[in-house]
Amino acid sequence: MHRNPSRPLSPHLSIWRWGPGMLVSILHRVTGTGLATLGALAFTWWLAATASGPEAYESFVGHARSWYGIVVWIGLTWAFFQHTASGLRHFVMDMGAGYELSTNKFWANVTVAVAIVLTALTWLYILGVRA
Repeated sequence: MHRNPSRPLSPHLSIWRWGPGMLVSILHRVTGTGLATLGALAFTWWLAATASGPEAYESFVGHARSWYGIVVWIGLTWAFFQHTASGLRHFVMDMGAGYELSTNKFWANVTVAVAIVLTALTWLYILGVRA
């Protein structure tokens, strides 16, 4: 197969500079996939443990409250807030606002910061209530 010289070449990733907008777009897809798969697995495990009796439920709770369980829950919490904030940003952009480079960069950075702050506040509350 030969290349038609009259057709333009596709821009390669090496000519693009990474920016917050690109990061948020990729994070939106990754967090959506993570929430769908890991969230569904955790929810299914919880439902199965609940239906299987007290021993199975205690096993689930033991794993959920372990250090690695807390890491997973914090990750899911961050993914939820990141995906939600990014979705709201995309919703505003779908209405035609926020395409100016400086505005786009600002709100992309705000999206990441909001997700981190809301995750920290949520877990400070959860750990404060549980302690």
